[in-house]
Amino acid sequence: MPVRRIAAAIIAFVIAKFRRKRKLQKNDASISLMKTNNTDGTPPTTYSKSEDSAIEVEPIERFLDELLREKPMRFTPQQLIAFTQNYSVKLGSGGFGEVYKGQFPNGMLIAVKVLKMSMDRRAEEQFMAEVGTIGRTYHINLVRLYGFCFDKTLKALVYEFMENGSLDKYIFEEKNRLDWPKLHEISIGTAKGIRYLHDECQQKIVHYDIKPANVLLSRDFTPKVSDFGLAKLCERDSDSYNNMTFNAARGTPGYAAPELWKPFPVTHKCDVYSFGMLLFEMLGRRKNLDSKQSESKEWFPRWVWEKFEKGDMESILSLSGIAEKDREKGERMCKVALWCVQYEAEARPSMSSVVRMLEGEVEIVPPVNPFLYLSQSEATNSDQWTETTTQDSTSKGTAKDDSE
Repeated sequence: MPVRRIAAAIIAFVIAKFRRKRKLQKNDASISLMKTNNTDGTPPTTYSKSEDSAIEVEPIERFLDELLREKPMRFTPQQLIAFTQNYSVKLGSGGFGEVYKGQFPNGMLIAVKVLKMSMDRRAEEQFMAEVGTIGRTYHINLVRLYGFCFDKTLKALVYEFMENGSLDKYIFEEKNRLDWPKLHEISIGTAKGIRYLHDECQQKIVHYDIKPANVLLSRDFTPKVSDFGLAKLCERDSDSYNNMTFNAARGTPGYAAPELWKPFPVTHKCDVYSFGMLLFEMLGRRKNLDSKQSESKEWFPRWVWEKFEKGDMESILSLSGIAEKDREKGERMCKVALWCVQYEAEARPSMSSVVRMLEGEVEIVPPVNPFLYLSQSEATNSDQWTETTTQDSTSKGTAKDDSE
């Protein structure tokens, strides 16, 4: 960006900040829906808390009031009705609630996630996690949270609008498939977003739910990590960051690291594992677990390892439809995925290393078998089954002898 544009954006931001401060001092209860001239990608800066807004839940209120000193803005139900034209365009729905398309008065498109009104303690924690993590960060590969509404009649989150939706449909749906070079770019952008969370923002953030559905794509297919409802803020170099424990499992089965399903300490390396599983699905253009496949290919990551171990990269890359000119990048992605899903968290690379490996800046050491524990478990189960069967057979034989 030219220096003049950067300077102009900074000056505009400072002026807007100053005007907003004066306006709030003059009348804290005012609401302005006037069109602004913002051109720097930020929403209007003249919104303030509504005087007649009915608020509830004391602990969350204190949390949100403190958070207002940071970036997200607090909107009123009336403002969101205006932004969405009374929720006229629904983008999707899920267990959390519904998402609607909206627009700020300055023309910027937004996505408004309206949460279900019945919020239990866990839902409240997820709401605070979302606002408290992504609301404090800004990176080109993270979905931006502009603000929120926490009112007696409405609870919602306001995000930047992502024209191309989530990554999963471009991996799994034949009609929407992207060419492989674009998928490779998306993998690097996603890795950079996670790297920022782990290594570059003021406080480390562990996402806990990296998967294709939580990677959104802009108009030009820039990937942005989203859905921070399970995320956790951690101070750098703290014991809480290196040894986190939870009362309930986090993440999505199939993407969640093994340690998330066990009462063991958890680190940021669980995100690395999930990213590795995402890479496998991008590489194979299929779900990792697919019962419609032959038995050997039913779980794609293990099939990839077996082919890699035999030196048969051709089968992997051909299946992925990777052109000859992109084979070297495809092989890199394969190796990175295998390193990311190592069973022991300590054996997984950092996301900074992952980015460098995907971009070809460093050589990749041949990965070791990440699924060795499965072979050992299967062998143990087989031995136990054999032992049990033998004992059962012996027991039956003894009973027969006794009867005779």
